[in-house]
Amino acid sequence: MMRWHFGRHDFETEKYERKDNEGMLAKRESDSLVCWNCGTSLEGRSLPLLRLDTCRACNAELHVCKLCMDYHTGYAKHCREPTAEEVRNKTEANFCDHFKPRPGAYFGKDQAEIDRTKAALAQLFKK
Repeated sequence: MMRWHFGRHDFETEKYERKDNEGMLAKRESDSLVCWNCGTSLEGRSLPLLRLDTCRACNAELHVCKLCMDYHTGYAKHCREPTAEEVRNKTEANFCDHFKPRPGAYFGKDQAEIDRTKAALAQLFKK
């Protein structure tokens, strides 16, 4: 498998393919991305995502920390990339040069867990 290295990020040729002569990379259909906010497929979008790209279903901005491979709440600034500048709002478009979209960024809400938490809080603060 051939790998290209751009800064800290590697692009595997099995997951990406050349799009044009300018070096733009496009993700293959089989490994599709989804919106971080609503879970709608972002199939057909060319990579890299532009800073002002939005989801067609919910109009959420897509060049955001929550859709990035390096986003992780267990790290300082919620980012695995140590040289990245801090982004305060993780759900708004930003100018981060380390942004690389990740498949599976959407996590649906578990309604049963939400109901249990609300019931526990109601019991805790009951007068």
